[in-house]
Amino acid sequence: QRVLDEAVKKLNNKNVTAIQADASNMADLDKLYSIIQKEKGRLDVLFANAGIYSIATLGSITEQHFDDMFNINVKGILFAVQKALPIFSDGGSIILSGSVNAIKGFPSTSVYSATKAALRSFARCWTVDLKERQIRVNIVQPGPIDTPMLKRIG
Repeated sequence: QRVLDEAVKKLNNKNVTAIQADASNMADLDKLYSIIQKEKGRLDVLFANAGIYSIATLGSITEQHFDDMFNINVKGILFAVQKALPIFSDGGSIILSGSVNAIKGFPSTSVYSATKAALRSFARCWTVDLKERQIRVNIVQPGPIDTPMLKRIG
């Protein structure tokens, strides 16, 4: 939280609130949206960007690897969006952070790629589910981005 608070201070903008939350933790999500509702009353835009990246060849994938990837990359996004809906403004926008891996195969990334393909399906289905509320759902699917996470992988 300290790093987030420092970033908010540097922005010097009273309209910015920083809340640390783990997308795979339902209590954290409940706390997040409770704070947003109390302080802002509603949510207009949600950029859902929760994810981990780990590689494993097909023969070396473990249940733990699979569960970790799906719990954060898929379950975390699903419930982050679902729990936002009660305070989400009609006509708002949900943006999911995907990956080119959803549509292109790369070595040793089958589980990661499957999680990103799930997000692509979420975007398509939620667009229809939320049509009556005029909530737009889009997904951004970039290629590799130079981040500390990518550098750790090698």
